[in-house]
Amino acid sequence: MQGNDWRLQGDWIKNCSCAFGCPCDFNAPPTQGWCKGMLGMRIERGLFGETRLDGLSFFVVVDFPGPLHEGNGAAQAIIDERATPEQRDALLQIMSGKNSAEGTLFHIFSLICSTMHDPIFAPIEVAFDMDGRTARVSIPGVLETETQPIRNPVSGAPHRIQVVMPEGFEHIKAEIASARLESTGAIKFSVAEGHSSLARVEQTPEGVAA
Repeated sequence: MQGNDWRLQGDWIKNCSCAFGCPCDFNAPPTQGWCKGMLGMRIERGLFGETRLDGLSFFVVVDFPGPLHEGNGAAQAIIDERATPEQRDALLQIMSGKNSAEGTLFHIFSLICSTMHDPIFAPIEVAFDMDGRTARVSIPGVLETETQPIRNPVSGAPHRIQVVMPEGFEHIKAEIASARLESTGAIKFSVAEGHSSLARVEQTPEGVAA
């Protein structure tokens, strides 16, 4: 791990092609044997060394041909076009995993993603309501994804469930919901109904802060 300190605090979204509940969180195989999705955050407060990252957003679109721990994944980072050159470099440094301890989120992703597409710098619009289990990420021409509550199959009423991982490397507690995804960047796919995790997180070089 390199010596740069960093912190990212804000709204975390993970949407993917799997069934509600995200098998990866339970060390189980992906629902369909493969996984396509996205994850990232709207940063409320953030820094990398002396570079402030407040108010920016970043997301990563991913494609794994099998269980994530088997690797061979492809990824493409999308960074808020408002970021200055210094801020863009800071976010890419964080996502590289080089400034994170072994076994933390970004370090793990650096090991399981063998193909890294060129990053995209684009306008990013984010709406996020964790308690309401709704969210939206709009990156025109690149990614459109929407989160809605899971519905009871009989009554249609909203269904609420949380996942708590005291030692989670992505988040500690998340609201689980339903996701729709349309990815049209380097990694193309469409998901009519998949999994969504919404969380408030603070990521650090040592992992998720309690």
